[in-house]
Amino acid sequence: MLDRDGYGQFCPVSMAAEVLCTRWTMLVVREMLCGTTRFNDLRRGVPRMSPALLSKRLKELEKAGIVAIVPRGGGTEYHLTRAGEDLRDIVMGMGFWGTRWVESHLSLRNLDPSLLMWDMRRHLNPRPLPPRRCTIQFQYPELPQNQQNWWLVVDGGDVDLCGLDPGFEVDLLVRSSLRSMTAIWMGLSRVRAEIDAGNVELAGDPRIAGAMQQWLGLSPFAVERPRVAQAS
Repeated sequence: MLDRDGYGQFCPVSMAAEVLCTRWTMLVVREMLCGTTRFNDLRRGVPRMSPALLSKRLKELEKAGIVAIVPRGGGTEYHLTRAGEDLRDIVMGMGFWGTRWVESHLSLRNLDPSLLMWDMRRHLNPRPLPPRRCTIQFQYPELPQNQQNWWLVVDGGDVDLCGLDPGFEVDLLVRSSLRSMTAIWMGLSRVRAEIDAGNVELAGDPRIAGAMQQWLGLSPFAVERPRVAQAS
């Protein structure tokens, strides 16, 4: 049943909006389209969303036929149904539109280290890295102490994100402002440009450092921005 406070229009756009345009809903779908199926992992992708609201949205999405809740191994997994998978082009289109048309200074205003690192972790390409366990530490000196250090541990194609020191020898230390690393990730800048500008410092294995742009890659929403004509 649709919310009685909805748009009240017999129109496919309004009916879809009643299901999808509640706060956080599209971000939860975004996380699931990226392959996340566990509740705690969904929380890492939407760190400012309360657990209670996440649980409510998942139940609403299940009721709408977009999410299937599946018992698995003593726990619960959340999987998109065919209707949910059909949202992929819509979500990607929204992301591409935001990257192309929302001003970069606005997109870089809402910086979040946990979301950035989680997104980098799931899209990291291990192929350019040496065929052994590699530990890459990211350090954001301007942040509070408990948010300054993050570790990506790459081992056999698996990538883990740690907010506490995993105890492994660090192969590469990346020291950067959060703004510079977010700009690199979103395709607004490049590793070499930020190093040359003094915004990023790399210390450690030169092979890993030299291949950073390749193993880091880009956000799936990174696209070339169009030039907006200036008013005469």
